[in-house]
Amino acid sequence: MGIHKFLLAIYILGSALAHFSLAQTSPQDYVDAHNAARAQVGVQPIAWNETVAAYARRYASSRVAAHCSLENSGGPYGENLAKVYGTSVSGSDAVEFWVTEKPNYDYNSNSCVGGECLHYTQIVWGDSLYLGCASVHCKNGWWFITCNYHPPGNMEGQRPY
Repeated sequence: MGIHKFLLAIYILGSALAHFSLAQTSPQDYVDAHNAARAQVGVQPIAWNETVAAYARRYASSRVAAHCSLENSGGPYGENLAKVYGTSVSGSDAVEFWVTEKPNYDYNSNSCVGGECLHYTQIVWGDSLYLGCASVHCKNGWWFITCNYHPPGNMEGQRPY
């Protein structure tokens, strides 16, 4: 009887850990991918911040029950969200996905042309100095990824750099 309770506890712990992870990535993976994009436009590097990361983890965890639906947290930080089905996504994969919006940003008009660009402009927002990211695997097979930024970017009427 004791061994069954022990195995049940291991199963529950394993299930919980499987649903919350950094998708086989480290904080430095997120930072490096952000800083590669920032360096291309001459913006100072961004740094990992554990307070911002804790916020990202809490919010990502809350999305599991919502089947990983993409909904902004409405919190105090800038935010980029992504959702991918199936296999896990690394931190650098998520950031590279957001950076694909770069061609849609027109610096001269400070606007998005031909599509979405606000994920990209948040990544290269010069006044955003700190970053925290997290991802979770939802029971419906989707991965939810969030990166949060302090101070937030995408301030209306201002250029990112």
